[in-house]
Amino acid sequence: MLHLNLPKCTLKVSRDSADRLKVFDTLRKKYVALTPEEYVRQHFVNYLINDLHYPVGLTANEVTIKLNDTTKRCDTVVWDKTGRPVMIVEYKAPTIAVTQEVFDQIVRYNMVLHADYIVVSNGLQHFCCRLDYTNNTYQFIPQIPDYNALIIGASEN
Repeated sequence: MLHLNLPKCTLKVSRDSADRLKVFDTLRKKYVALTPEEYVRQHFVNYLINDLHYPVGLTANEVTIKLNDTTKRCDTVVWDKTGRPVMIVEYKAPTIAVTQEVFDQIVRYNMVLHADYIVVSNGLQHFCCRLDYTNNTYQFIPQIPDYNALIIGASEN
């Protein structure tokens, strides 16, 4: 697989009975199809947990939400200790450009969750925005904050 702009990690990979590659998702606690997007997700989640100290118990993959009478799935959601969503992450395969359309997608999801941070990554480029609901503004920040900084920043909203 392609080298990503993320710390290396060891993935548990196996093949199913149809000889398709599967990867173990530690958050969902099951093997899932190893697609290019899933490859990015697993590396990114590893980065959040092992490098930025995001709690496993407050981080989830494929979170179902209801949006305008349709069911959608957020790639990754992070909560604070009170159960309030503080970050949504949207992943794309490394060959998919991060475009306005990708940001529009995550912003629609955030209309439901009202997280303070949104992140988009294709494994090569990562974009993080901090939302300010008081002033109805947003700011791109140069790097994804560690969990403690994320919680402090989220509590200022």
